[in-house]
Amino acid sequence: MSDAKRFIGAIYLKDLKVIDNISGNTVISDDPVSYSCALSDGNVDEIMVFDLSPSGDDKAHEAALDMIKDICKAVDVNVTGAGNVKRMEDIKKLLYAGCKRACLNYRDEKNADILQEVSEKFGRDKIVICYDDDKVLKSNKELLEKFACEAVFFANGKDIAAPAADLPLTVVLDSDEHFSLPDEVFYICDSVSGVTGNIVSGNISKIDECKQNCINKGLKICALEPAFNWEQLKKNSDGMVPVIVQDYRTDQVLMLAYMNEEAYYKTLQTGKMTYFSRSRNQLWLKGETSSHFQFVKELTADCDLDTILARVKQVGAACHTGSYSCFFNEIAQKDYSEKNPQKVLDSVFEVIKDRKINPREGSYTNYLYSKGLDKILKKVGEEATEMVIAAKNPNSNEIVYEMSDFLYHMMVLMAEKNVSWEDITDELSRR
Repeated sequence: MSDAKRFIGAIYLKDLKVIDNISGNTVISDDPVSYSCALSDGNVDEIMVFDLSPSGDDKAHEAALDMIKDICKAVDVNVTGAGNVKRMEDIKKLLYAGCKRACLNYRDEKNADILQEVSEKFGRDKIVICYDDDKVLKSNKELLEKFACEAVFFANGKDIAAPAADLPLTVVLDSDEHFSLPDEVFYICDSVSGVTGNIVSGNISKIDECKQNCINKGLKICALEPAFNWEQLKKNSDGMVPVIVQDYRTDQVLMLAYMNEEAYYKTLQTGKMTYFSRSRNQLWLKGETSSHFQFVKELTADCDLDTILARVKQVGAACHTGSYSCFFNEIAQKDYSEKNPQKVLDSVFEVIKDRKINPREGSYTNYLYSKGLDKILKKVGEEATEMVIAAKNPNSNEIVYEMSDFLYHMMVLMAEKNVSWEDITDELSRR
């Protein structure tokens, strides 16, 4: 794990609402997904979700897991799931919901007993342990270092020090702590690699400031570190560099803009695309007035270092006309066969989903829908078997045909079960 300091947004989930701290009852948001997105877009490095549903209330726990799944799908940062973890099945459910890691409450002796089991099952990098008394770590130091990847300490007014086990340390700080800003904890204890709790989520508008404070004090933080400084880039006659902006999920080109030196470094500092407006002759934070921000995912320079390609998460529309992309005035187009795998799969899947909503007489897809889930599953099984048989044939034509059949029937099943390609690719990327 990186030794960079991390600011981790905290979500205390109770009755499917966000409350103010782990022992509080004050509701601060009725919409946990939107709240999570605000944290993610606010430049936090990770999110930790605490399921505070009552112990033993399986229905409330399952509802919380569904909410955590929605959160994981909506945000762009890694999520760690915590709370209500008592057995291996709970770890599995959090990981299945989309969490990058699951937090095991090491204060519970039963959880200490299953640490090795869950670590060997899911991988050490998936298991975090939490504690509020260092004594519980001292007696199992070797076990923890072997089977957990991080320790989470609930400070609750206690002194913050390096844990007995040699693990990266994240500190949970809520409103009863003596710090005004989350970065301050990094200056009193070198062993702290992350800070979370209400002190982060309650100061989301100051995260950029906190990160700059860390940089000023020489601390390594999770931030956009440029491989090229401004002097190394080649400027146009106006002393600027053009920036091509692209949707990071779909690769759709959104717009073209320009950066000067100040815009370049402001973009790197805040993680929000900032340009120089030539018409207004001033710095331009994209979305400052429209709220259609662009959050940086990747910046790449071309071979001559005179153009930047920015891959971003676009909120709302990129174009001032209201169009998602500025490029919508078609000049000319030839008929051609689409070869982009993503576009082909998306196009076929859209047709399959449309057949479910708008049936067509004679449609094989509608025939499968009409026969129900068991028929769809039977066909998926048959096509999988035919694909295996075709793989034994030295001619690749047959397996390509059978794989295409299998993918089609798999997409029918996906539509039937309301699973999207994004659900699949998000899960694959987490692995």
